[in-house]
Amino acid sequence: MKKIILPVDFSKHSEYALEAAAALAKKHNSQLIVMNMLELSESIFSESSSDRQNEMLFMLASANKEFEEFLDKDYLKGVDVVAMIKHHKVLKEVDEVAKAEGADLIVMGSRGHSNHDGVFTGSNTEKVVRYSETPVLVVKGKNTNIDFDNVVFATDFSEESVPAFKKASKLLKELGSNTSLLHVNTPSAAKFRSTQEIESNVNNFLAKADAKDWSDKINYVADYSIEDGILNHSSKTGAKAIAMTTHGRKGLSHFFGGSISEDVVNHSKLPVLTFKM
Repeated sequence: MKKIILPVDFSKHSEYALEAAAALAKKHNSQLIVMNMLELSESIFSESSSDRQNEMLFMLASANKEFEEFLDKDYLKGVDVVAMIKHHKVLKEVDEVAKAEGADLIVMGSRGHSNHDGVFTGSNTEKVVRYSETPVLVVKGKNTNIDFDNVVFATDFSEESVPAFKKASKLLKELGSNTSLLHVNTPSAAKFRSTQEIESNVNNFLAKADAKDWSDKINYVADYSIEDGILNHSSKTGAKAIAMTTHGRKGLSHFFGGSISEDVVNHSKLPVLTFKM
């Protein structure tokens, strides 16, 4: 893992994410690109007046000072840190920077839903998860020792999810993860599958993904909702992180319909790692 992108807004949740990202960067000898999205209006760049220019220079100077103080942490010693300021708060820019830099991972903090604007509101984190072609790790609270020893990867075993699974299994292997697959069966008529249907989907999935060696790493649970199944199973098995797939702007696949990704990201106390289908 060569590069990690970390968007920050200088809040305490930024610091939690920074410390977690620094630990990952040290462990994998990765460059850590710390990115702040400074919201400047187009008029500041288009107007030639000295007042506009002074306003822009003041805001940039303030951001640089905050960056300097924010990155003055003992745990960053020995980490290759690059500070980056983007001029507009457009969250899809996070993925654009990640792709331009060839980053392997985006790390974000999240404090759940909030009425206060900022990078780390639940809705903003979900937007990055939804847009990003680069895997996203969402960190909840202070978690400096990110451990991927026991990861639950929730999937519906659909053919559509095979490419995302291949990407995920490669990254999780690099992270030193011991990963198990999880299928949640619910009472919903739209999502309920018989044992025969599940086994057929699993066999087809493993064949398409060239992952027959995963056959002994599959768990099936029944619960009232997919979110409950994922969170309850993760808690019961002592998982250290949750992994799941997203479906871009359309939200999650039919298995993760509605707001399941948002619910898991916002309600899980564990780190959540997402991969776009």
